[in-house]
Amino acid sequence: MVVEPERTAVNGRKRAQRPQWSHREVADELRSRIRTGVLRPGQRMPTQAKLADEFGVERGAVRQALRILQSERLLTNVSKGSPATVAANPGEALIGPETPPQPTMVALAPRISAAFAAEHVRIDALCLTSVSLTLAMGESLREIHAGRTEPARVDVRVLLPSREIDLAFPTPTSVDPSADRRLQRRWLAQRNAQGQVLRHNLLTLRATHGIDVHVTFRALPFTPPVKLYLLGGSEALFAYYTVQRREREVDSENLETYDAEGMQSMLFAFERTASLRDRAFVEQSQLWFDALWETISTELTLSD
Repeated sequence: MVVEPERTAVNGRKRAQRPQWSHREVADELRSRIRTGVLRPGQRMPTQAKLADEFGVERGAVRQALRILQSERLLTNVSKGSPATVAANPGEALIGPETPPQPTMVALAPRISAAFAAEHVRIDALCLTSVSLTLAMGESLREIHAGRTEPARVDVRVLLPSREIDLAFPTPTSVDPSADRRLQRRWLAQRNAQGQVLRHNLLTLRATHGIDVHVTFRALPFTPPVKLYLLGGSEALFAYYTVQRREREVDSENLETYDAEGMQSMLFAFERTASLRDRAFVEQSQLWFDALWETISTELTLSD
């Protein structure tokens, strides 16, 4: 019988060899070292090459792990060129495994940024419009243009409601066919404009960086009551559209409507490696999305 030798970790810690780490497990271990003071505030991290060697993973997995910790404000200066630095006040981290759900506008961008550290970025989204996703992509695109991340391929699939259906929301609180048509036109214009911006921003990466980019939209025959983001097969982000009575200005007229504010929806995060329950949720969410994509959804054209 051959006994595997212990692997000596950076900072003097020892760890027995084990099956290949996932990027989230690498992030968990480094987070623990920061929390326990093994890695101190202001200290430079080991290089990505050393971390890859320690954990027996590709550098892409290390970059993903570091991006997660940067999104949690535990690390600063995460780039391809030099080692990251432990934050001066890591106790002020905003996002961690035990952090409660946060609004989409707060929680989505850091998760997208971490996903973009992978060699092959895969993002699936189901939503009422793509406005939250478009905004959340901003930092990731800036990181690519600055040369700090460089995925080889990006695949984005988005499911949005069809223009052919009567939306459950937004809708007028009273029976008013004229107001309903105006609300539908307003929603459709936003759906198309945000989708076009998202597609343009991503496809630009082909010309500027030679990244193999694919962006596809399909139309749903119903109004989604929830929003769902699936990141690389390893994470599912889920939020309810909570419909409320609110006043909206449409064509210079104030209308009483039933509507939902998607950017304020509380986003719940499920990670494949966190628990058996999380794993099942991520897997079933991906199966559900794929089934909608391949069956009842139809081709979507982002035009008036």
